Amino acid sequence: MSVLAYIETWEGKFKKTSFETAAYASHLAEALGTDAVAVVINASDDPAQLGQYGIKKVYRANDAGDFNNYVWANTIVASAKEAGAKGVVVSGTFGGKMIGGLAAVKFDASLITNISEKPTSVDPLVVRRSAFSSKGFVDYQVKAERFILSIIPNGIGVPAPNDASAEVVDFAVVADNAPTVQVKDVDRVKGKIPLPEAEMVVSAGRGLKDPSNWNLIEDLAEALGASTACSKPVSDMGWRPHSEHVGQTGIAINPNLYIAIGISGAIQHLAGVSASNKIVVINTDPEAPFFKAADYGIVGDAFDVVPKLTEAIKAHKANQ
Repeated sequence: MSVLAYIETWEGKFKKTSFETAAYASHLAEALGTDAVAVVINASDDPAQLGQYGIKKVYRANDAGDFNNYVWANTIVASAKEAGAKGVVVSGTFGGKMIGGLAAVKFDASLITNISEKPTSVDPLVVRRSAFSSKGFVDYQVKAERFILSIIPNGIGVPAPNDASAEVVDFAVVADNAPTVQVKDVDRVKGKIPLPEAEMVVSAGRGLKDPSNWNLIEDLAEALGASTACSKPVSDMGWRPHSEHVGQTGIAINPNLYIAIGISGAIQHLAGVSASNKIVVINTDPEAPFFKAADYGIVGDAFDVVPKLTEAIKAHKANQ
């Protein structure tokens, strides 16, 4: 018996989410008294480094072509069976969500998503997931013989790496009965940290009044080393790209710090950001709903508050 981690890559490279998945699988395997193994698909980075996060063996499946969730699910399940795995751990990224359900059917396993913490018990196995748009938590007891656990990206954290190295073995891609997928074009966001991975996010809404004022947000984000985001009305009006829209119908994020500027805090927006560790709200309306969800709030004009906050952060960094 073992626990298998599907380690996602981006253009062949590992990211924080990759190591978070490996560490979670390793912790679970240790608690169950077994080993953690992994499968990587189309990785250019050396999979042996996953040993630094507790992975003992890596099945490397390369030359899989463009992303095809059927091929990926087939390959993950085949490697799980090869390893004698009882459970599979994936990250709840866009790719992980496309694979999880398929893999669960092919693996004859139960699927639990939105896992936000390490297991609270392993005998029986109990995992905690967020529910009601992160307003509550539910503990699930796993009774199925096989299971797939999908963890919230950037929600659990990555431990300090050790100096271990994983064994790497080549593994064949399994494309049996998979429909053909042809990717004609890929539009990637460049030059910034992807929102699901960002530790800090500065976001704004219609309170900015005009897209020409977005330099206030970008300046603050640059001072903090944060990513920028926006509310749905802002992306709908074309002020900002849809790739920056956070909320229930956009990207769900889990940063350590979320700064909301000129956003009223409609329930659809809160659903995508309420898992943030700390929320700071800047708004002229003291009755804005967002203040009820905020850890810190500033009632004031963004055009006055934000430049002063940016300068204060720059001055603080200069004095370190």
